[in-house]
Amino acid sequence: MTTATAVDNEFTRLSDAEWKKRLTADQYYVLRKHGTERAGSSPLNGEKRKGTFACAGCAQPLFSSETKFESGTGWPSFYKPREGAVGTQTDRSFFMTRTEVHCSRCIGHLGHVFEDGPKPTGLRYCMNGLALTFKVAPAA
Repeated sequence: MTTATAVDNEFTRLSDAEWKKRLTADQYYVLRKHGTERAGSSPLNGEKRKGTFACAGCAQPLFSSETKFESGTGWPSFYKPREGAVGTQTDRSFFMTRTEVHCSRCIGHLGHVFEDGPKPTGLRYCMNGLALTFKVAPAA
């Protein structure tokens, strides 16, 4: 499931100091240092409105609210990202092997993907709310 992401753009050229200026301390810890927020701490976990979840680092749209589901884990979970929005790589930290998910544009750490999600994909993209923003869809 690992997909390499090799990009060169304005976001991947930002220095560590520039990222610290752009992000809150907590967002920096998650997006740039591969941290994890405390389970149940993100208001986005309970977000039920129609809209788009985007990267807090570069604003790239990542997930549609239509793919969000309640996983019971305490983190916002989705069964499918937008086409080309994320990349993955093997994460061997904490004495286990997992699949890390990152934004394909700024390479910010978003969370991990697991193979215990609902149909139609069977995947659970378990994302840190600090790594995301939410934009409500315009009223029809």
